[in-house]
Formats: sequence, structure tokens, C-alpha cells
Amino acid sequence: MTGKVWLVGAGPSDVGLFTRKGEQVLKEAEVVVYDALVGQGVMGMIPDGAKCINVGKRSSNHTMKQEEINRVLVEEAKAGKRVVRLKGGDPFLFGRGGEELELLIKENIPYEVVPGVTSALSVPAYNGIPVTHRDYCSSLHIITGHKKQGEEYDIDFEALVRTKGTLVFLMGVAALGDICRGLLEADIDPEMPAAILQKGTTAAQRRIVATVSTLEAEVNARGIETPAIIVVGRVCELAEEFEWYEKLPLGGKKILVTRPKELISSMSAKLRAQGAEVLELPAIRIEKRECEGKIRHALENIENYDWLVFTSPSGVRIFFEDMRECHMDIRKTGSLKIAVLGAGTARELESHGCYADLIPEKYYAEDLGEALTDVCTGAEKILIFRAAIGSPELTSQLLNVPEVEITDLAAYDTVYETSGMVDLKAEFEEGITDYAVFTSASTVKGFAKTAGDLDFSKVKAVCIGKKTKDAADKLGMETYMAQNPSMDSVVDKVCELCRR
Repeated sequence: MTGKVWLVGAGPSDVGLFTRKGEQVLKEAEVVVYDALVGQGVMGMIPDGAKCINVGKRSSNHTMKQEEINRVLVEEAKAGKRVVRLKGGDPFLFGRGGEELELLIKENIPYEVVPGVTSALSVPAYNGIPVTHRDYCSSLHIITGHKKQGEEYDIDFEALVRTKGTLVFLMGVAALGDICRGLLEADIDPEMPAAILQKGTTAAQRRIVATVSTLEAEVNARGIETPAIIVVGRVCELAEEFEWYEKLPLGGKKILVTRPKELISSMSAKLRAQGAEVLELPAIRIEKRECEGKIRHALENIENYDWLVFTSPSGVRIFFEDMRECHMDIRKTGSLKIAVLGAGTARELESHGCYADLIPEKYYAEDLGEALTDVCTGAEKILIFRAAIGSPELTSQLLNVPEVEITDLAAYDTVYETSGMVDLKAEFEEGITDYAVFTSASTVKGFAKTAGDLDFSKVKAVCIGKKTKDAADKLGMETYMAQNPSMDSVVDKVCELCRR
């Protein structure tokens, strides 16, 4: 059976600019053929088990020739796979998407195209440059700055200058001098504002604003990294006045988040709202245990318990999944009181239409045990629904209750994750990532498992609590602890550190 190919534009890099349709298609992919310009955030959406094929495609550095890429798409589709061709920006804006479609059509391969946000518009916007403005210009022109080595530009610079519009050159960093000279020879005003914009929409975003006659010298003096785009036009004057990205509390900062995949989005959203570029690297995975044996027996007799205890959002989620598996009516829990550890666990419980009767002020297992001990009078039956590696301090506290009966269920396992998609050594030893966020000792240990020969002293770790900090300290990380063991407090600590 023949599969299908989707040409998907991944946008400029900021994962928030990836389209909803692109995300939906990517999450269902069996094979992903991706470019070097696809942002790490989008790469993190690739489903586990999908075959990933890196085809490179940076200027003058192609891992795979275009003809070979075309052939790979056909071969994988003919094998019956759902193939996503993931491209930075938009597939049809200098993305050679048309060439890939030609072969798919010839081979009768079904396909769809999912447009993406182009860097020609988004990167200037993130730098405070509106590519059009009624007081400055009435047209926009997007030009490829790439040319084959040894060949002259096939660009009518005189026609471009006559438009009096904004000019955006993509893939033109290596030819910056040729582009500026071509415009000057076409009689553009030497004082026309011009800018080069580096790694737009990421924490490494940077711009140099000069004029057409001075931009090359400024870049040579101050340096620039690729990818970058060139913008020529009076609108470049507005960059300093209109800049906004750098003014966000975490603008220009890159933060690594290590929570389990199903929980990572809430922390990432909080950090992105403050302007951070977030690199998601789940360090642990939650594996639900089969709803059999002790688990099924406890759920089928749930009405016999006095207290139901959750220590994490994952425990709440899996509890309700198991209830459904057992075809259990939630009304059987009506007489139970519920105790939870932490605001995040309480929110997950509320999402299922239930509210906690007990939440300790502090968010540690021993604090939950103490709080439960204080409200119990004796002979209570307590069901704890949590991870197999749950802290023994919870149950040791509860044993102080006279004639208490404790059922401590290992409902899920915490498994360390590994990832070959991120070079952690480069991220921290080269100063690309500013801070790593850890929300449990398990995430620290999982991170260490996948970090290879990383020098841990180069990692600035923001930890949710003392046990997490202890685990990071043992590895030699530079550690900081949130004032309170909550997600909001972790974000506040990151903002405080970045303000310094």
C-alpha cells in the first residue's frame, strides 16, 4: 500500500510559530525527513518511534543532495509510510518544495502541503522591523541571496531599487558584500538603512543596523552568525523604537526543561510567556503499570477507603485512566477524602471534576504525611496512588496513626529517557543554554544519564526543592533553588537569576 507525503513548513525556529496543522501532521508521522534549519522546539514534537532522516540543507553544507532527498521521499512513501518532509520556514519560499512535488507526481505518490511562517516576515517582526509601513514603503520584495560559487547574480538590482520598497534577502550572508555593491551600483541611496538579523526568534537573536554603504564593514567588525537575513529599506530605522522581544523578562535566554513529556508543556508555556527560548528534553518517562492485581482490587473496593492520596499529576491522570479501564463509576469514590501533594497535582485533580480535601502548605512527602497524620483519628484506611519509587517518608509518617491501614500502590514507573537529538555538551559548555530546570531528583538523574561526558560544572540548575538540589549538587552543578516547591516559583527564580 502506498503511503503519503506531507511537505510541512516548520517556521523560523520559535515553536510558537509552528502552525497547528503542521503540529497535527507531525505528531502522526512515521518518517520525518528534516532540514538543519528546523527549530529544536519543533523537532521535539516528533513522535517516539518515528524514523528521522537528517538531510542537512544549510548554505554550502548539504548532508544530502536534492535529488537524493526526492528519492528518499518516494521510497518511504512506497513502503506505505506517512512521511513528513519538514522544512525550515515555508516549503515553497526558496525551499525547493516544487522540485520534490514534481517527482511525487511522476511516481503517483499522494501528498499535501502545509505552509509555514517565513523568516522573511517573522524575523524582522521579532526585531521590531515592520516590512511594510504606509509612511515608509508600499511594497515588499523577497530575494534569494544564494548564488552558485563563481557565478554572477542573476538579479536585476536596478529594478529592485526602482520599486522603493523593502528588500529582504534570504540565504545571503556569504554574499553580503556582493548584494550591497549591486545595490550601490544600481544607484540606491548609500545612506539607505540596512540590517542583518541573526538567528531570529531564538535566544541568540541579534541585529546589526547600518546603511547599505556601511553594513558590510559593520558585520566584518562585529561578526555575525548564520542563519541570518538581510533587510534593506527605511523601515530598518524603526528597529530600536519598535523592538519588543529583547524587553521581555527572559528575552535572549535559553532554558532547558526536563519534565516528563506529558507534563512539560505547562512549564514551557510559563517560561515562553516570559520570553525564553525553551529547549524541551524530557529526562524521565512515565510508564503506566497494568491495571491488574493489587491495583484492580483496590479500585474495585475503592468505597472501603477513607482517604485517597496523590503525590503527582501523573498519579491523578493514571488513576482516572485505570478507573475507566475497570469500568468504574466515579460515584463510588463519593465518600472518600482526597489528599494531594502540590498545586500542580491539585489542578490535575480539578480537571477531572474533583477537589482536594487536604493540601499541605509545603510540597514534600513528609509534609503530606504529617498533615494526614494530624487529621486522622485512628483506624483509617488510606490508599496511596503513586510512582514505584515514591518517597518512604510519606508512609513512615502515617504509621504514627493508631491502627492505620495503608495500601501503597505502585501505579506507574519512572523511567530515565535518552535523546540523540540534542548535543548537551555543546549546549552548556559553549554557553548556548543559560539554565536547566529540574522539577524532581529523577529528572536530574535522567538528565545525567543522557548527558554523556558533559562537564556538569557548566550546568546552571534551577531546582524545585531541596531533594532535587541535592541530586544536582552531587553532580557538581551550579545550583539554585526556588523559594517554594512550585512551578511558578521555579519560573520566578529563573527570572530573578536572569535579571542579575
